[in-house]
Amino acid sequence: MKYRTIIVFCLLVVVGALLLPLEGVRAARLAPNATLFAPDETDSIDLDSLTMWDYDIDSSKVVRKKGSVLVIGNGRNIRGCNPFGLNVQRLRDYAGVVNDYQRTFPDVQVYFLGIPTAVEFYLPEESQVKAASQRKAIDILFQALDRKVVRADSYNALQQHVDEPIYSRTDHHWQPLGAYYAAEQLAKAADVPFRDLGAYKRKVVRNFVGTMAKFSGDAAFKRAPEDFVYYEPNQGTYRTIYVAYTLDKARKNVISESEPYQDGFFRAYPNGSAAAYSTFMGGDARLVRVETDVDNGRRVLILKDSFGNALSSFLFYSFEQVHVVDCRYFTQNLIDYVMDNDITDIVFANNIAHTSAETVAMYRKYLTQNKKNEETEYDPE
Repeated sequence: MKYRTIIVFCLLVVVGALLLPLEGVRAARLAPNATLFAPDETDSIDLDSLTMWDYDIDSSKVVRKKGSVLVIGNGRNIRGCNPFGLNVQRLRDYAGVVNDYQRTFPDVQVYFLGIPTAVEFYLPEESQVKAASQRKAIDILFQALDRKVVRADSYNALQQHVDEPIYSRTDHHWQPLGAYYAAEQLAKAADVPFRDLGAYKRKVVRNFVGTMAKFSGDAAFKRAPEDFVYYEPNQGTYRTIYVAYTLDKARKNVISESEPYQDGFFRAYPNGSAAAYSTFMGGDARLVRVETDVDNGRRVLILKDSFGNALSSFLFYSFEQVHVVDCRYFTQNLIDYVMDNDITDIVFANNIAHTSAETVAMYRKYLTQNKKNEETEYDPE
């Protein structure tokens, strides 16, 4: 018995000695500030072979609310989504301003493009966290629109492609592929040409982690980067003219603007850049006019939030001019702008969560501010 006890004790000592270094490796791997790879090294690393540890996540819950974000899943497939609540009056007010534009511009065709956000498609049914139906919200808005307004619904097209990367996991925007499917529906509604992805050059920003890391405060997003994939037209020619706005510190008001200048539509960002979605036009604080080699007499004005940035580039084969106005930043009078630029089509391209009172107020303001042409009056009645 004595010798057996000694043998058991020796075995325990040996096993403990072996486990200590392994425990040290495990502790090092689980260190909160551990870096698994450098931002620009993903070209040579197979992300599927990496193990991601979610040591600050309660993995027993399907969905967690962190900050202003619903965090879905964990590990490499973690996804952040913004909550959505249905407000019927807000939707009707937004439809009201769209109708006002159709009445204000009787010779211009007005469209509403219903754009859902990611939470509509990726919130698990078994989750105790719920979001209102965006299908219902879009239908309410459709029903409130004047019969002359064309409804261009991207919902069903996006729903058919939810297994593809049509929305970012780590950012609140859609991916350009989602914008492509939406642009296709808009082109059909407008009866203009549309080119498939074969007419574009595919470009990738690797190791992209967007706004969800900041909005949620959840470090797990930084350990689950994704590819940001965008598409540049590789046929035809186009040129882009900008008026750049300087904003106040709160980024709410335009305090000055540049003279018109020409520059590229696409910006190149390095792997690991959190600003990859600014690939399109460099962001929102600009008035943009794109002149293409399409010769069909169609000139489209896109009224948008940042979801419209990725949408615009897929219309360069469809319209001879593409004008882009943000719902937060525009200094001219829109009636004058439409007349001066011979606009034939106006598209409201806000995601359904951005049909807010602030957006409605700005679109109404655009019709009355800084008016120079007194012959055309705005009468919402």
